[in-house]
Amino acid sequence: MRRRFAVWIVLAACVVAVDQATKWAITGVLRAGEVRAVLPNFNLVLTFNPGAAFSFLSDAAGWQRPLFIGVAILASVIITALLWRGRGKSVFCAGLALILGGALGNLWDRIDSGYVVDFLDFHAFGYHWPAFNAADSAITLGAALLILDGFRGGKERGG
Repeated sequence: MRRRFAVWIVLAACVVAVDQATKWAITGVLRAGEVRAVLPNFNLVLTFNPGAAFSFLSDAAGWQRPLFIGVAILASVIITALLWRGRGKSVFCAGLALILGGALGNLWDRIDSGYVVDFLDFHAFGYHWPAFNAADSAITLGAALLILDGFRGGKERGG
C-alpha cells in the first residue's frame, strides 16, 4: 500500500513541478496583460488572479487570500488521507493525485505572491475562456477521472 501511495504522491509532485516551471517560464517572457498569439484559437497571456476559478472573488478586499489558502490546505490533507486509503483504485487515486498536485501548485502561488499566475487563453468566435494554468488543467483532468470512476462504480477493470 505504501508503494502505491508513493506513486500517487510522486504524480502530484510532478504536477506541481510542471505547473511551477511553466509559470516561471511564462513570467520570464511576458509582461502582465501581454498577449501572444500561438494558434488561431489559442494565445499566451500573463494574468494574475487573486480570486478562485473564473476570477471568483478576485475583486474582494484581500480577505479571500487566507480563505483560499485554508481551503487548499484542508483539501490537500483530505486528499492525501484518501490517497493513503485508496486501496489500489487506480483511476480514483490518479484523479485525486492530479487534483492534489494542482491544488498545491496554485497554493504555492497564493502563499508566495498572493495570486495565481494564469496564462493559457483559448478562444473562439470572439469568446474567451478564462485564462488558466497547468495546475487548473490537472485539477480538471483529475475531476474528470473521479467522475469516470464514479460511473464505473469505483471498480478496477480486469480484476
